[in-house]
Amino acid sequence: MLPSTSSATATTPHRRLALHSTTTCAVQASEYGKCILKTYTDIRKDACKEEFAKFGACLRTAMRRKW
Repeated sequence: MLPSTSSATATTPHRRLALHSTTTCAVQASEYGKCILKTYTDIRKDACKEEFAKFGACLRTAMRRKW
């Protein structure tokens, strides 16, 4: 059975990811984006590793299912 499309809460994994990446983890996403913009002309491996790790950790924490 499919979840209700009129539900206000994010019920599918993709919706939850979209919600958390734009609200819950907005600060970390912004910092990662700023780092990418700052280094995109001279990109090198692990240039924004720290910012990416913080953003990823935030998303993993936010995406955990609450039973």
